[in-house]
Amino acid sequence: MSSLFPALTGAPAERAALRFGERSLTYGELGAAAGALAARIGGAGRVAVWATPALETAVAVLAALQAGVAAVPLNPKSGEKELGHILSDCAPQVVLAAAGDELPSALGDLARIDVDVQATGPLPTPSVSDEDPALIVYTSGTTGPPKGAVIPRRAVAHTLDALADAWQWTGEDVLVHGLPLFHVHGLVLGILGPLRRGGSVRHLGRFTTEGVARELNDGATMLFGVPTMYHRIAQALPEDPGLAQALGKARLLVSGSAALPVHDHERITAATGQRVVERYGMTETLMNTSVRADGEPRAGTVGVPLPGVELRLVEEDGTPITSYDGETVGEIQVRGPNLFTEYLNRPDATTAAFTQDGWFRTGDMAVRDPDGYVRIVGRKATDLIKSGGYKIGAGEIENALLEHAGVREAAVTGEPDADLGERIVAWIVPADPQSPPPAEELANHVAARLAPHKRPRKVHYLDVLPRNDMGKIMKRALTHD
Repeated sequence: MSSLFPALTGAPAERAALRFGERSLTYGELGAAAGALAARIGGAGRVAVWATPALETAVAVLAALQAGVAAVPLNPKSGEKELGHILSDCAPQVVLAAAGDELPSALGDLARIDVDVQATGPLPTPSVSDEDPALIVYTSGTTGPPKGAVIPRRAVAHTLDALADAWQWTGEDVLVHGLPLFHVHGLVLGILGPLRRGGSVRHLGRFTTEGVARELNDGATMLFGVPTMYHRIAQALPEDPGLAQALGKARLLVSGSAALPVHDHERITAATGQRVVERYGMTETLMNTSVRADGEPRAGTVGVPLPGVELRLVEEDGTPITSYDGETVGEIQVRGPNLFTEYLNRPDATTAAFTQDGWFRTGDMAVRDPDGYVRIVGRKATDLIKSGGYKIGAGEIENALLEHAGVREAAVTGEPDADLGERIVAWIVPADPQSPPPAEELANHVAARLAPHKRPRKVHYLDVLPRNDMGKIMKRALTHD
């Protein structure tokens, strides 16, 4: 196949490619460093990458891809047990890390190569196919040990080119973000995306609203973030007119990894004149849908299927929903060149993930408007509540609760109910902990906005909601009385 990163040899050598804080590499320097490292790892079956938010991680992954070797990004916050499982499962031959990084004992028996971003060497041209693995990314493991999703080179190329089409993404764009580099969002979209286009990326190391404003004022054109980041932006905007002005300069603001509450959409638009674009993807599928840069920015939706991606909603028995009315809830299934190949060493799980005719079962529940826009209402396992004969998505109730002035954060779950099957439970972080809004007031607030059967029957008040490193609420950690 053609190179995943033609800009490594085709872009002007002095053009900025990567910047992490004070450290940066031009395309010429990046190509030389990746070439030198690729020569050292060529022929390896798989390489692990200690994926800190640093130049070394980007160079390591790029070198692996240029060498035709599958890269396995490791979360530096993973515990010993999880790291041990991943290493025994994928059996990498070497771990790539920055010279100063101290690695945990789980990696002690693995050969180590320190990544030298100043090294120089020619870029190899490996003999690889579209179906060869580019990355093995381990899922979060909410239902057992993490599974390694094998992502082929074909899926990386397809997703990044489809997003370029949807977002009018070019080599002139400068992306700013502060996302982790062991997930698809931060690594594939946030690092490999700009490099495939011949553009540049500035990584904040750690997300701050000050860092976002500084980079947008200094010529950055795109911002990638997760809802937690945009929520912090929305909260900061009333007191920070400079932040609003900086965001107003961006060409594109993109949110992903979880649903961005409508309330935050509205606050950001009111202060900046900008609309946040949402997209929808998974580790196993990379990107499936997006609101297009030239399309209608409809808050609360993830837009329409990307070029080349087929998407359908199905009933619980697998019957496709053929008429889209914006109300009927079904599970999302997708098919296309964006999909992963398999779960490593898990043929049973791979088979179970697909229908007989090749559709991937996402486990995400959604409704679809007549014009094709998709609105996700939650995960099948944790966010679909069956109450009183209705199928209710937790997401729309959470959005309604967040519109209440007394609610800072909200999560909704279901719990068994002898009469209703399941009752709706709200978990609230109040805006004022000393004076939380009464449960009855919140129930009436939801009933007035949505429908009476969607009102919460029980309300719990919390100081914080449990979240993972991508800002997603961990609903399995919300336990009932």
